Amino acid sequence: MKKYLKGILATTMVLSMTAALAGCSGTTSETPASDETAEGGETKDTLIMATSADFPPYEYYENQEIVGIDAEIVKAIGEKLGYEVVIEDMNFDSIISAVASGKADLAMAGLTVSEERLQSVDFTDSYATSQQVIIVKEDSPITTVDDLFAEGANHTVGVQTATTGDIYTTDDIEAAGLGTVERYTKATDAIAALTAGKIDCVIIDSEPAKSYVAANEGLKILDTEYVTEEYAIALAKDSELTEPVNTALQELIADGTVQSIIDKYITAE
Repeated sequence: MKKYLKGILATTMVLSMTAALAGCSGTTSETPASDETAEGGETKDTLIMATSADFPPYEYYENQEIVGIDAEIVKAIGEKLGYEVVIEDMNFDSIISAVASGKADLAMAGLTVSEERLQSVDFTDSYATSQQVIIVKEDSPITTVDDLFAEGANHTVGVQTATTGDIYTTDDIEAAGLGTVERYTKATDAIAALTAGKIDCVIIDSEPAKSYVAANEGLKILDTEYVTEEYAIALAKDSELTEPVNTALQELIADGTVQSIIDKYITAE
């Protein structure tokens, strides 16, 4: 439980940093990552969003197109600001560097503000709340989050590389000598390892967790979450896009657009 409380305190600090960033903006000579020619010969700016499209319902493939909550929100932002939106799929651990290096204009992929990420990018206000939850086999001896931190615990925990699940468990479990953390490029690979009995549990965000459990017989989500988080949009440090993107996001939250998009994909239980 001591380690669990540590996770809650870390999340509180993250939320404070997110609020602080809401009033910060900078201007540079940057322009969006690419342009495309519209009808009539006019040039229309393109807004490139980096994501990892294995995170339903926030981003996933449907008929070879990336759809989901984040995909719809970024398109609504693009429409407000006059940009054509292009979504690029990549490994999760490449997203922050893609934004920091200018290969993408922004990133949305269930991203939580963290001290490590703040060294490379800036964040908008939060637009959604989620929890890191624990997926286990139905007959697993792990029944609550406390079991991961019990004296003598030695579980093997699966996470997706560079996610907050990876960050938390590295400190709370691996560094504390309470078990081993196995890292996977794709969340689906972690789920496959759990199903095959190679690991004891997977720590991942709650909404994709529901999708993975529904698609894989014999798995369940524990009732107690690991930690609660807030999602935000990442942009390059001092990007001229940070202020307009954050303003557009605030307007879409205020007029109910963001909530209507979330409600379209997540049914209240």
